[in-house]
Amino acid sequence: MIFRSAKAAPRAVEAGVGANTPGGGGAAGGVPRHVAIIMDGNGRWAKGKGLPRAAGHKQGAEAARKVLRAAGEAGVECLTLYAFSSENWRRSAEEVGDLMGLLRFYLRSEIEALHKEGVRLRIIGDYKAFAPDIVKLIEQGLQRTAGNRRMTLAIALNYGGQAELVRAAQRLASRAAAGEIGPGDIDEAAIAAELDTAGLPPLDLLIRTSGEYRLSNFLLWQVAYAELLFVDTLWPDFGADELRAALAAYGARERRFGGR
Repeated sequence: MIFRSAKAAPRAVEAGVGANTPGGGGAAGGVPRHVAIIMDGNGRWAKGKGLPRAAGHKQGAEAARKVLRAAGEAGVECLTLYAFSSENWRRSAEEVGDLMGLLRFYLRSEIEALHKEGVRLRIIGDYKAFAPDIVKLIEQGLQRTAGNRRMTLAIALNYGGQAELVRAAQRLASRAAAGEIGPGDIDEAAIAAELDTAGLPPLDLLIRTSGEYRLSNFLLWQVAYAELLFVDTLWPDFGADELRAALAAYGARERRFGGR
C-alpha cells in the first residue's frame, strides 16, 4: 500500500530563494505541485551505525517509499527523486553494484504497487547506459504506468543537469541546421520543451537532506525560481513527518517571482 492517512508534521529548518515561474506573486500557500529531493546522507547514516554503505542505501530506498506515500497523501502532483547521478559511476565498483542490485529489486517489486495506486513512473537522465536487464525493467515500468494520472514519480537515473542542457541544445541546433526553426525561435519555452522534464509541472520546491548546501548538478534549469529547503536530517531518517514539515515551510513562504 503506497498511500495512507497522514499525521501532523513538526517544524522544518529552512533556507530558500525565489519561486518557480516568473509572473506570479503573493504567498506560496497550499501544496507545491512539484517537489524534487536530493536524497543525501545514506553513507553517513550507515557509518554512524557501524553498517556497510549498502545498508544505508537500502534504508534510503525505504525512506523514498515513505516519502512517496506522504507526498501523494498531501496532494503533490509530481515527486522527483535524485537516485543516481552521472557522477555516481565514480564510486567503487562494489558500491555501484550494490546500487544496481537495489534498483533491480525495487523495479521488480514496486511497479505493480505504483500502478495500482495510479502513480505514473517517469525517468529523467540517460537510463539506457545501464545494463540491458535494468533498461528492460525500466521500460516495462514506464509502459505499465503510462496511463496513470493520480501522481507522477520521476526518478533521476544517470542524470546530470549540465548534460541535460547540452542534449537540449544539441537537439535545437540539429533542428535549426535542418531549417525547422530559426535562431529567434529558441527561447525559454523551446529549451524547456527539450529537457528531460518536459511535460512535468514546473518545479516548486527542492529539498536537500544531510545538511549540505549545494545542488550537485541537479535540475539546474528547473530550479531557477523554485523554493530551496536544506535540512540536516540524513536521508534514511527523512520520512512522512519531515516531508510534511517541508511542505508547511513552503506554504509559509512568499513567492514574488522577481517582483514585489
